[in-house]
Amino acid sequence: MPQQTQSAPEPALTARAVGVLAADRAEAAEAARSLDPDVVRALLDAGFARHFVPVAHGGHAGGFGALTGAVTTIGASCPATAWCASIALSLSRMAGFLPEEGRGRIWQDGPDALVVGSVSPRGRALPADGGWQLTGTWPYVSAVEHSDWALVLGLAKTPDAPAERRIFAVPRSAYAIERTWSDIGMRASGSHTLTVDDLHVPAEMSFPVDDLMAGRPAADGGAGAGGAAPGVPLAAVNGLFFCLPMLGAAEGALAHWSAYAQDRLRAERPGVPGPGRAFYEETLARAGGEIDAARLLLERIAAVADSGREITALETARAQRDCALVADLLVGSVDRLFRASGTAGHSESSPLQRLWRDVHSAAGHIVLQFGPNASAYAAQALPVGPA
Repeated sequence: MPQQTQSAPEPALTARAVGVLAADRAEAAEAARSLDPDVVRALLDAGFARHFVPVAHGGHAGGFGALTGAVTTIGASCPATAWCASIALSLSRMAGFLPEEGRGRIWQDGPDALVVGSVSPRGRALPADGGWQLTGTWPYVSAVEHSDWALVLGLAKTPDAPAERRIFAVPRSAYAIERTWSDIGMRASGSHTLTVDDLHVPAEMSFPVDDLMAGRPAADGGAGAGGAAPGVPLAAVNGLFFCLPMLGAAEGALAHWSAYAQDRLRAERPGVPGPGRAFYEETLARAGGEIDAARLLLERIAAVADSGREITALETARAQRDCALVADLLVGSVDRLFRASGTAGHSESSPLQRLWRDVHSAAGHIVLQFGPNASAYAAQALPVGPA
């Protein structure tokens, strides 16, 4: 029997509690290159896995607007935890595109199953016994060590048809994990490698990736059933999940730097060498303005996704452009703060250096590169056709 949907907790309050715990465990989590289990449990208790889960499966069938404050609140304390929260949100939304029987299996024990995954085409599948025989290796799967299920992308080949890109849902018991994550930033995200070897995946545990790209839920309901963001193409929101942890990190960096700047200004003495008040004022204004601009762009993306109307190709391309621009703005603002923090901010004991590393690591994601997104936007905004 489907569970009854539960009232969503107040995002700001629960996220704040997760952020406090994550900050306390951040150093150990970085060393372990994996989130602390108590932090993972706190994320699940705060509703991050169930936010997009359809009401029929006990979830909240939530929208995108509520995510901005919640994810960034955590990101200000620990961007790696916020990144994993975003993964839980994004992948549980993707799981809603499975056929009804598949959705029932994912959430058979409740809506808080932690789903991770990768939409890189690193697998291959052949038809077998009413389903698929899947093999593949997917690197950079965040929070994989704490997962219950994984969604992975593979090329499905049939004898008389072109290869089709499909998403496959795989239970934790069916995949191995290789501890390969070695990035200098986002260390605690535990983005290790997932491997599947000759696994039979039933037909109900798979769907064409084109459905996800178009925001087209299964004919029997699924993503969108119960009001959860129907008809939203993946490209219109994908970058949002990667940018929100960065926004949180930048806001956290600004708070740390502001405290440092206040101490420096209080200690300022006439005739003592130093950058002067104008230096701190300009740094604050520029970095703060860049961060505010980034937040406004992300809030517009969320508002369009929550509008309930069909999202145009131009709006989708604009969202991709805006996320890449946001990444550039946030890297620039955190670089500005880091450079202006003196040697104290560069110390390994300072949270600022961790926020700086995490922002740079996140900005390296392929989805956030400005050039390809600029081209996609220009193709819609400046179409070149017959004269």
